[in-house]
Amino acid sequence: MDNNVIALVVAVYHFIQSLHKRCLEPFLADWPMTKGLTRSISPHTLPVLSYLPAVVKAADKKTEHLVVMLAALAHHIAWGQTYSVQDFGPGFLSKYGWTELIGLRGPIASDRVACGFLLLGPHIEYPRHHHEAEEVYLPLTNRTLWQLGDQDWICRTPGRPIYHEPWEPHAMRTDAVPLLALYFWRGGDLAQKSRLIP
Repeated sequence: MDNNVIALVVAVYHFIQSLHKRCLEPFLADWPMTKGLTRSISPHTLPVLSYLPAVVKAADKKTEHLVVMLAALAHHIAWGQTYSVQDFGPGFLSKYGWTELIGLRGPIASDRVACGFLLLGPHIEYPRHHHEAEEVYLPLTNRTLWQLGDQDWICRTPGRPIYHEPWEPHAMRTDAVPLLALYFWRGGDLAQKSRLIP
């Protein structure tokens, strides 16, 4: 499994490098070495993984390789949730989870950058929230609506970066297609719980 995790992290690096997007350059500059895993992480699954077959079907040619790699590894890595039933209720938690590859909790240690995957099931809204770290999302599936600040909801195509400055409010909403997205955090507390905005 260790070699598979490293292969996935290397594939993520090459994918974001191939996009040639300026907002991703600081994250690439802080990318840690992946010659070996620095932490042993016990696998942990969540109910949201049941949507992975639909995620694989929703991937496009540009993102398919990463999506398939993650789907094959998903039950052998650690998935977590930042929120509790008190925050959103059980319905949200059954359709929400993330796995960190790089950062303070992932198998590859870094205190400068965090990188992982966010998975949201269909017909769910991740309400407006913000956090200290600057963030980039890279959607790997289509038809998710994204909101930045008080702007209108817009659909973003797979592989197009979505940048959030520190403390910038943002939200996501899925329709019938689940969302799988890469996330990158940099600066601030890389393990901070996002703050919900009423």
